[in-house]
Amino acid sequence: MNRQNLGKMVNPLLLKLLGGVLSCLLLTEAYAQSPAHIEEIIVNGEAGHAYKIQQTSSATKTDTLLRDIPQSISVVTSEQTRDQSAQGLAEALRYIPGVSFAQGEGNRETPIFRGISTTGDFFVDGVRDDVQYYRDLYNIERVEVFRGPNAMIFGRGATGGLINRVTKTPSSLPHQSGSLTFGSHTNRRVIADINQPVNDTLAVRVNGLYENSESYREGVWLKRKGIAPSASWQANANTMLQMNYEHFEDDRIADRGISSYQGKPLKTSASTFFGNAEASPTWSRLDAVSGLIEHDFANGLTLRNRSRWAIQDKFYQNVFAGNVNATGTSVAISAYNNAMSRKNLFNQTDLILPVHTGKIEHTLLAGVELGEQDTKNLRTTGFFAGNLATVNVPLSNPVTPPPITYRPNATDANNNGTSQLAAVYAQNQVRISSHFQIVAGLRYDRFKMNFKNNPTSQSFNITDEFVSPRVGIIYNPLATLSLYANYSLANQPRAGDQLSSLTLTNANLKPEKFNNYELGAKWDIADDMAATASVFRLDRTNVIVLDPTDPTNTRTILSDGQRTKGVELDLTGQLSPNWSIAGGYAYSDARFTANTSTSLRAGARVRQTPEHTFSLWNRYDVLPRLGAGLGIVHIASRFAANELIATVDAPIPNVTLPAYTRVDAALFFKINESWQAQLNVENVLNENYFISANSNTNITPGSPRSLRASVNVHF
Repeated sequence: MNRQNLGKMVNPLLLKLLGGVLSCLLLTEAYAQSPAHIEEIIVNGEAGHAYKIQQTSSATKTDTLLRDIPQSISVVTSEQTRDQSAQGLAEALRYIPGVSFAQGEGNRETPIFRGISTTGDFFVDGVRDDVQYYRDLYNIERVEVFRGPNAMIFGRGATGGLINRVTKTPSSLPHQSGSLTFGSHTNRRVIADINQPVNDTLAVRVNGLYENSESYREGVWLKRKGIAPSASWQANANTMLQMNYEHFEDDRIADRGISSYQGKPLKTSASTFFGNAEASPTWSRLDAVSGLIEHDFANGLTLRNRSRWAIQDKFYQNVFAGNVNATGTSVAISAYNNAMSRKNLFNQTDLILPVHTGKIEHTLLAGVELGEQDTKNLRTTGFFAGNLATVNVPLSNPVTPPPITYRPNATDANNNGTSQLAAVYAQNQVRISSHFQIVAGLRYDRFKMNFKNNPTSQSFNITDEFVSPRVGIIYNPLATLSLYANYSLANQPRAGDQLSSLTLTNANLKPEKFNNYELGAKWDIADDMAATASVFRLDRTNVIVLDPTDPTNTRTILSDGQRTKGVELDLTGQLSPNWSIAGGYAYSDARFTANTSTSLRAGARVRQTPEHTFSLWNRYDVLPRLGAGLGIVHIASRFAANELIATVDAPIPNVTLPAYTRVDAALFFKINESWQAQLNVENVLNENYFISANSNTNITPGSPRSLRASVNVHF
């Protein structure tokens, strides 16, 4: 995106945003009669390291206890991320059962939920934030992980699960906090958080970040900075407004790891970079403005309007490894770059009304969401000396020196598209008695996509219509225990989660569907301790597969294509006033249910979905001023790419990432009421392992033992 044209774009977008805001202001002012409702999140536990929250409004758009939401939800609080010294989403979610991360080609986060990977199912305060980049936690109050399809609330996509970040907002109590971190591999990071009430009705808050770090990977570095000011205004007794802005910059080296040989990751130092680190820069720039208006009417009706405008530019270039030759002496190296720009504008309006019909309590929700996204993509291929798109270099020194020239190849993406969304939804949370509840909702989306392939001038104008239901039944045998059954459905348009996948072959095909069936239990063992358990089945349908009636194995049809079955257990909170824990166990069996190619056959396992994962983090305060932390993460073996079924004539070596167990530790020292020092050690036992992959030839070694020392201050 050319930033010189920013003003030309901002004006019409802000006019749309302000139009929605002013409409709500006029409406709420006309009916201002009762005290305003300001969303409050209840957090349990000792001040300073509370890991459990009691309720959220993200899952139902109403303030609801977590145990009364019929689906698997995990929440990571800012106190937990601080104790674990987590600086990004992958680090923050390492102790969440059933969630893993693919490599993302070293330029983006790619979580995997129940065997379904995504680069677009990210949200901020319930609003879509789907650009491919690395998200920081400096201005985040908590991270919410929703497992299973969530389209009824969040719209298209949200297929296997999603991540919602809840931002820090101003409060009426002044406070200032900050953290300074130094660590192994030249980790240098500072964050600040300043909250200040201006008067009885207005408060402001500013969060800031600066980081300049290197890596255990040779030639890899990271620089990022961000600032996020926000304001909250109690306009009158019944109307509350919030506004926030964020500017975020992320610069780093795109690191696609190492290759494999004979079904295993190459035996090489964890620091070895394949390709050319210096020639693999990636960066992203984000500017986002959000607004919230909330008003309570005299009859209990609540009106909430939330808007978000964001513009993001991103560029990545990578020189990376391919296949190793048959003798294991050389490796292929390729290169390409990609530039992307996106403008997002979303507006959500919700009406919430509690109603009683006799002894039955209803919480009714009706809402409308409107959105527009403009995207441009341009990819070019790297050519080496001799006009070669691929060169081979010795494994003893797998580095490709310049010059590398970049120009469009025949298959390179060069497209632009505009998507428009109009959705309506309704939900009823019914409390039939003290023992029975029902949560039922339905959403209708009209998703229009105008897409143009610039080199061929080929255009697609596609309109998809989705109906996304969710039904959950909750039984409360005890006031603190919920047993639930849930069904939900989500749709993924053929444009994909990045709105760039339309082709002549798939443009007119029906969207993929994701059906989730789930049984579970949620138990608040104590005010500050919760346990959850669930069993589920997730079916992926409308998948392009081989026609079983075609003997040539060339004709394709839409059919059921993938199924994941599993169990997830989660335990979070405080076992005692001094002992906080977070962790869980997940069993996942993700397999293809139809032949999708001549070698990807029914029964094959889905990539990077381990059957077993276990994690447990502990913090124990042995003295009022001294605490210790211990974490264990176990990941079973998994395939780097989807399992290919070998035949006698064509044996296929599937690359396996070995199972591993990693131990982390921490020490905490409370200097006084305002100052705390901590030391975090990752991979205490210096385990040699592989943390993620993008393919059979892009595998990321895990970090050797590393330390982070932090000083935290709070006034």
